[in-house]
Amino acid sequence: MKKILITGANGLLGQKLVHLLTQQPNVELIATARGNNRLPFSEGYTYRSMDITDRQQVLDVINETHPDVVIHGAAMTDVDKCETQKDDCWSQNVHAVEYIVEACKATDAFLVHVSTDFIFDGAEGPYDETAEANPISFYGWSKQAGESVVRHSPVRWAIARTVLVYGIAHDMSRSNIILWVKKSLEDGKNIKVVTDQWRSPTLAEDLAMGCYLIADQEAEGIFNISGKEVITPYEMAIRTADYFSLDKALIAQADASTFTQVARRPPRTGFVLDKARTVLGYDPHSFEEGIAVLASQLNK
Repeated sequence: MKKILITGANGLLGQKLVHLLTQQPNVELIATARGNNRLPFSEGYTYRSMDITDRQQVLDVINETHPDVVIHGAAMTDVDKCETQKDDCWSQNVHAVEYIVEACKATDAFLVHVSTDFIFDGAEGPYDETAEANPISFYGWSKQAGESVVRHSPVRWAIARTVLVYGIAHDMSRSNIILWVKKSLEDGKNIKVVTDQWRSPTLAEDLAMGCYLIADQEAEGIFNISGKEVITPYEMAIRTADYFSLDKALIAQADASTFTQVARRPPRTGFVLDKARTVLGYDPHSFEEGIAVLASQLNK
């Protein structure tokens, strides 16, 4: 039996991890998040309330549960909020990682730390695992600092970097590009979507699977865990309209300069997945397949 503790269980990735890990016969799961358990089911795992910004709580919970692996997915990911609420961002994305590392060291747990393409400036994506970080937003900077804590720590570690995660969660606080495009077009609204940013959109189920493959193998090092295609949000919108047979004429092309956003976004990221495919056997969905997964969940 492998005992796995996850942080951020109430979030999108956390929910997909709980769903996936409770299906694995060899995994004993401890799900943690701040406050109460908001997951729609409680069978097959133990829930512990844990605020990652509270050092003593992190040390106590991880010491008491003594996991073999910690998958640290909790973070402050709202890029614009990170720019305006820097202290909160640093507390959740850097200090929390220090506490998790300290707890993993004390219990000899293997750490899987989830990171982002926003550690790059987006000048020359897609990136492989050896690319140099150069963040252009406070969020990116905080995530790079979090990675640095992990990389220079005494624990056995892996970093799972991902890009633009989408999916459907129970009690969703934030939408995603597919749902937004679908609803806008169904309502007959004109929308503008950027053509000058490139990403590898990642189905949340794929990210969960990537994290599980790393945890299961305790594979050390950095792994790119994203979707397999590098496409623009405009292309994502067109494919979503095609999938649901909606009116593409409502979708207008725009460039990033037409939107006022607090934080800068890297223009071209996206990931090369060769390492994750070869070492882990990671095999993500295409974007169309991802839309189909979402569509099937919408109908439940």
